[in-house]
Amino acid sequence: GDCGDILRLIRELAEFEKLSDQVKISEEVLRADGFGENPFYHCFVAEIIPAPGERQGPCIVGYGLYYFIYSTWKGRNIYLEDIYVMPEYRGQGIGSKIIKKVAEVALDQGCSQFRLEVLEWNKKAMDLYKALGAQDVTQAEGWHAFRFEGEAMRKLAGR
Repeated sequence: GDCGDILRLIRELAEFEKLSDQVKISEEVLRADGFGENPFYHCFVAEIIPAPGERQGPCIVGYGLYYFIYSTWKGRNIYLEDIYVMPEYRGQGIGSKIIKKVAEVALDQGCSQFRLEVLEWNKKAMDLYKALGAQDVTQAEGWHAFRFEGEAMRKLAGR
């Protein structure tokens, strides 16, 4: 059931980022890619446990989806693709806890860096990352993110 909840939150995040039209993934793909023999990603979820006597079950209110990458300069890295907490649960330290758990995994796996990206208008997120000790490499080193997708990727691969 968690994949359905994660997909719900992925859609909420995309809406928050004003990029809803870009979400093409399905619950089945999330399940296959995250829970197969060789998972492409790992995920932490934040659950709110109902008070004793409440009928509803635990509710997933946030997630952090990450995977491992490699730097030819630094070796093992971890990349946090998404971090999201539902608006009504923000300000309670949930996002920070997810980020800290990813940092623990990074250290346990011998990673030298913990990477993530944030949209330029999301100042609250940038402030949080900086407060937690992250360095803004866009400012410090001038890196730009690029991607190939769809037709451009097929053309590049000669398909």
